[in-house]
Amino acid sequence: MANKNVTYFSFTIPFYVFLFLFPYVQTFPVQARSPLDYRFYEQSCPRLPMIVQYHGCDASVLLDDTEDFEGEKSALPNLNSLRGYDVIDNIKADVEKYCIPQTVSCVDILTLASREAVGLSGGPFWPVLLGRRDGTTANKQSVLQQIPFPSESLKAITAKFTAKGLDLKDVVALSGGHTIGFAQCFTFKGRLFNYKGTGNPDPELDTSVLTSLQTMCPNTKSSNTKLAPLDSESSNRFDNSYFGNVMNKAGLLESDQALLDDPRAAALVSSYSENPYLFSMDFAASMVKLGNLGILTGQDGEIRQKCGSVNH
Repeated sequence: MANKNVTYFSFTIPFYVFLFLFPYVQTFPVQARSPLDYRFYEQSCPRLPMIVQYHGCDASVLLDDTEDFEGEKSALPNLNSLRGYDVIDNIKADVEKYCIPQTVSCVDILTLASREAVGLSGGPFWPVLLGRRDGTTANKQSVLQQIPFPSESLKAITAKFTAKGLDLKDVVALSGGHTIGFAQCFTFKGRLFNYKGTGNPDPELDTSVLTSLQTMCPNTKSSNTKLAPLDSESSNRFDNSYFGNVMNKAGLLESDQALLDDPRAAALVSSYSENPYLFSMDFAASMVKLGNLGILTGQDGEIRQKCGSVNH
């Protein structure tokens, strides 16, 4: 059961994640006006961690489309890849039932659930400050502009990270989240059959991996939405094998293999492939940074009654 929840909640958003990545960060960053607190819900919802764990940052990614705006769910990077909405909805329903109603935000639930998903799959623990508030709108175009694409260069990806207050080390560490989850074939099929318009496969892709992926994702439109594991060695287990794949030219996405294009990033990839403890420690540190970016607190935003829609 744990593996089922983890695989599902990894959102299978692979490439963009940057894996649990930018969906946490509010599309329009706002400076926090009041501090977060580890015990923010101690009075209103003391059972919150247990509730989230049982089911195994402004949560704008959770909003459904309305007549007033197109949300982030339907944006190309998220469509049919970002999953687990029902898990969040179920947690929210329980929170509303067992805690003081409308006090726990969807974004705090999302942040806690992500940590639990990593932990249940064998990954590290990190402390999560609480007290974020939910946004009241979403922006499809901003998703397209801000979330890294699987074919982007490392330079372009790093620029998107640094614009949010992260750095190259965060890029590499958070990319390691691709140790769990899946990617749709259309996100990497160009590498298999027509790399950068050459009509040939990506010469940097290991030949045995190439053959396997061509069988899994044939060069037909009907294969576009088929899923391939981001880490064929351990798609349901959080470990450092992703970095070994990259070192062996077996990274699934162009953005994975691009980590070797910069000597500094390549050195981190090598270190993480050899030292799982170092990777876990740095991944946890980067997730802490990520969870504190662009948040709403105090009287900004709202506490949604249902995570898929703003309050009326």
